[in-house]
Amino acid sequence: MLKGFKEFLFRGNVIDLVVSVVIGIAFVAIITAFTNAVINPILAVFYGNDEKHIGFWLVADNPETFVQIGPIITAVLNFLIIAAVLYLMLALPATHLKKRFRPDDTTLTDSEVLIQIRDLLTESQTSGGGRHEF
Repeated sequence: MLKGFKEFLFRGNVIDLVVSVVIGIAFVAIITAFTNAVINPILAVFYGNDEKHIGFWLVADNPETFVQIGPIITAVLNFLIIAAVLYLMLALPATHLKKRFRPDDTTLTDSEVLIQIRDLLTESQTSGGGRHEF
């Protein structure tokens, strides 16, 4: 049982997954610090000293019915910043490298494959004499 668990842990995919999760958690912390230090003060210019002041009352003068919009705006901005950075730093370069180093993966229809085989057989018969061994 321990041998199988050890083999599972030291497979490349598991280690890559752990590294990417740790990097992702650190990246979320950076973006959260950015929104707390930069975005929230910008929101405070428009809506008061605290992001929690952005919202509305469901029932007037009842503090328990205040719906806070500020934390939702901050979470949405965090998500958009993280998604944009990951797209620009990982998805675009990966797509570019895939196009550059991989040939086109165009799939041919059955009739296109048969046409190519026919053309190859025709070329080999005209240049090689007519007898073929496969």
